[in-house]
Amino acid sequence: MPETRPVYLPPDPITPERDITHAHFRPGEHVVILKGAAEGQLWGDAMKVVAPSWHTPTDEDGWRLLDPDGGDRSYITAHPRYMVHLSTRCPECLVHQQALREYLVARVGTAEEPVDCRWYSLTALNQLVHVADSGR
Repeated sequence: MPETRPVYLPPDPITPERDITHAHFRPGEHVVILKGAAEGQLWGDAMKVVAPSWHTPTDEDGWRLLDPDGGDRSYITAHPRYMVHLSTRCPECLVHQQALREYLVARVGTAEEPVDCRWYSLTALNQLVHVADSGR
């Protein structure tokens, strides 16, 4: 994704309330962590599900993910509610995507320039955490 412009929205109210279990994802699947919008579409970081891993910020089962672009943070751990299937047309993930798209586009518009909502950060242990979960 090209350089993004930050936008300061309240924390995403949809993802933290998402009721998704650890079993929804399997090793080898491709997922995306949705981080913003551009041209009325969602964008984010595509990753591959590798193995179960405890998600310390939420104190719940999470998944170890591989970033195919590598770098300093080739592997991160994420909570299942942060992830959306890329490799399958999963009905639950499609419903979540649509709700998030409607929420975001209404707030950031359909400008061509990508918007990073800055809802996620990484802890020192490479644990991805949503701003709504960071206070837990």
